[in-house]
Order: sequence, then structure tokens, then C-alpha cells
Amino acid sequence: MHSKIVGAAEGGALLKSRACRKRDRQAVREEQVAKRYYVSGIVQGVGYRFFVERLARRLGIAGYAKNLRDGRVEVYAVATAVLHADLRAELEKGPRAAVVEEVLELEAAIEPRFSDRFSIEFDL
Repeated sequence: MHSKIVGAAEGGALLKSRACRKRDRQAVREEQVAKRYYVSGIVQGVGYRFFVERLARRLGIAGYAKNLRDGRVEVYAVATAVLHADLRAELEKGPRAAVVEEVLELEAAIEPRFSDRFSIEFDL
């Protein structure tokens, strides 16, 4: 590991490593954003929400999945841009029994009550 001492002239020295700088850059790049996905096709009664729940937990994504009265599944997700891309790719495939016709993606506000876990919710 490469390190250097900075601030020695001021009397107190700090150790600055490349690992710390890399971690700082990653923290900036990995901003959490929220999105809503509306998935249409044959996506109810085929285990789609449970598929999304397993996927979200594997990827470390917070949010929820729920069936809507109009036959679509809504997926609300809080994740990094990279994880959203991975999620969307899998939403377009769905579980084996599903037939996904469309995935509509919209920006959303972060809802604190769904920002630290993934759950299956129910439409009111």
C-alpha cells in the first residue's frame, strides 16, 4: 500500500493512503437514488414480487414490490445507478413463468420508511 505523510510542517502529521482516496471517490460515486418501475405483462400470479424481493436482497437494494389493481407490478427501489441498471435488466426478464411486456422507469423521491429494507407491499 502506498502512503504518504501530509501536514508535517504544521506540527501534526496525517497518514493519507491511496486506499482512503479510493474509498472517498467510491462514496461520492455511489449516491443512492430512488426509482419506480411499473412492470406490465403476465406478472401477477407467477411469483414476480417474490422474484424481485430475492433479487433486491441479493443486490442490497431497499424498497418494495407490490401488485397493482390494473395487473401491473410496481417496484420501488433505492440503490446506486449501477444497481438500478442491474435491477432493470432482471425486471425485464422476470421469473420463468412471467411474460414481461414493458418496464416503465420513473425517478422518485426517497421514502425513508422504505430506504433500509425490501418488502412486499399490498395495493390499497
